[in-house]
Amino acid sequence: MSLSALTALSPLDGRYASRTARLRPILSEAGFMHHRVKVEIAWLRALSNAGFAELKPFSAATNAFLDRLTSDFSEDDASRIKAIESVTNHDVKAVEYWLKESSGLPLPPEMGHLATVGAAVDPAVSAELKAAAEFIHFACTSEDINNTSHGMMIKAARDKVLLPSLNGVIDRLTLLAHDCAEMPMLSRTHGQSASPTTLGKEVANVVARLRTAARRIASVEILGKMNGAVGNFNAHLSAYPDFDWQAFAKNVIENDLGLTWNPYTIQIEPHDYMAELFDAIARANTILIDLDRDLWGYISLGYYKQRTKAGEIGSSTMPHKVNPIDFENSEGNLGMANAVLKHMAEKLPISRWQRDLTDSTVLRNIGVGFGYAVLAYDSTLRGLNKLEANPEKLAEDLDSSWEVLAEPVQTVMRRYGIENPYEQLKALTRGKGIAKEDLQAFIKGLAIPQEAKDRLLAMTPASYTGIATRLAKEI
Repeated sequence: MSLSALTALSPLDGRYASRTARLRPILSEAGFMHHRVKVEIAWLRALSNAGFAELKPFSAATNAFLDRLTSDFSEDDASRIKAIESVTNHDVKAVEYWLKESSGLPLPPEMGHLATVGAAVDPAVSAELKAAAEFIHFACTSEDINNTSHGMMIKAARDKVLLPSLNGVIDRLTLLAHDCAEMPMLSRTHGQSASPTTLGKEVANVVARLRTAARRIASVEILGKMNGAVGNFNAHLSAYPDFDWQAFAKNVIENDLGLTWNPYTIQIEPHDYMAELFDAIARANTILIDLDRDLWGYISLGYYKQRTKAGEIGSSTMPHKVNPIDFENSEGNLGMANAVLKHMAEKLPISRWQRDLTDSTVLRNIGVGFGYAVLAYDSTLRGLNKLEANPEKLAEDLDSSWEVLAEPVQTVMRRYGIENPYEQLKALTRGKGIAKEDLQAFIKGLAIPQEAKDRLLAMTPASYTGIATRLAKEI
């Protein structure tokens, strides 16, 4: 069976492939290879400018050629690296060989049928790169290349895809909070009628939470290391004992690759920043699960209607249904995202002694965690764009819930020293509701100033919303 959107094992590359496509160039296997190429070239170029007698600075033509290797990297190039890996059984070594081959250098004879005489390259450029051939991957362990590649991938996926998607949800929620700021709504605590709020204020609560969560995601520093097999520059110093390798590696990490230097590592960068980032994304996702469930409930109550789409079917047997499928889809995929992200956050910071490979296979699932999150954000946004407030239903629920005014009445009674105000209102309203007329008759009989009495008599469930409107408008 050939691989297609219909035969893909994961729905991220099958049913939902078009909705996760933005992550594919960054977090796919080919994306990983592309970033490895970028790191290897950045390291080689920096070495060429380090002042070593054995390696001269590259000419403008060679630097332009190296730039093209990264800018023009294609799926065919990734396929060639994969073919080389089929012999080496080592993915980073395959990238090193591909770089040499692409620079006009032959692959070693042990590559068998894959051995070549090298690509057609300008002779002057090829000569420069041949002289520099053994400085490709110089003194590096594979993890020097992998951890920095993962860092660049994660940073790009976060900044270019995940955060813009999340911020799109936040922006839409902000508009909804403003649009519904003055629309009174019966609250429910423990599922029971409670002090009124406004539809917009409840959305504003989520906006505030998500903005904080998004800031935390954005603030996580993405770390990298290039310090050799166990983090001590052992091999580097064996070749150039008087060279400041720490300063050199830090410069490559921070100025060439755009990451933050981590000077204390074992063979791997310890992945603590990944755990921090994945936990931060998971917290944002948990807030969205809360939102999805609340909106699902409000739709069920009739507080929101959903705009229909021509041709769309809500049920295979019940023609009237307009199901809240986008919020259900979002909730399910947020759960999938968090399952992957939380496992990675728990597992990745743990490595036996100076290195084991349990992180390697787990790290290949970064795209899975990010993919389910981005898919969920898209579903939430789709659902939000279908919502339409239903003020008639909101007003109906408020008009049948005069018992919620027991709270302000007993609070005013407390101010004026009426004995047992809470107990009086409890006897009047608890568990049985109350009609407007009965509540107002009770108010009229209170021994409180007329001004206070008039204020209570003018109050309705719809007007008893405190500063909810202001809070919603200010978000």
